[in-house]
Amino acid sequence: MDAVRIGLEVLLILSGLFLTMLILMHKGKGGGISDMFGGGMSTSMSSSSVAERNLTRITILVALVWVTAIVGIGLIDRFNV
Repeated sequence: MDAVRIGLEVLLILSGLFLTMLILMHKGKGGGISDMFGGGMSTSMSSSSVAERNLTRITILVALVWVTAIVGIGLIDRFNV
């Protein structure tokens, strides 16, 4: 059980970092934190709608991996005898 827990913790950390990077890559909707990181300056370098949709799909997939790792760690803690 310890190897599974360590694997899930590593997956949780890596997916959390990757999820943060993906969220910061999204196009800003005007105002907010995304403008602080240069989101408001990208008028000439706007991404296509296909790229934005793919980025959204990847973000959702990584978020599901992150949530699954959290639930897995919780189940291991709950039923660890």
